[in-house]
Amino acid sequence: MGTNYNPISCNYYDRLEHWATRGEEVNIVFWENGRKQEVMARIKNLFVRAKVEYMLLDNGLELRLDYLVSVEGFELPKAC
Repeated sequence: MGTNYNPISCNYYDRLEHWATRGEEVNIVFWENGRKQEVMARIKNLFVRAKVEYMLLDNGLELRLDYLVSVEGFELPKAC
């Protein structure tokens, strides 16, 4: 994955906010060091640091949103 941030779609961000607000445990698939990883966790917070969007999970993991593959089976859409 590149270091330049590629913003995710607003609709997908809204979906992430929904899961965070409800406190639902979700299945998250993401890229880490060139490999797909998978975790079950609750989205604790969504935030921006240095113009990059992240999610903080209840297990302490911070994920860049553009490194997501899918959440609860909903794939991250390609950038427009």
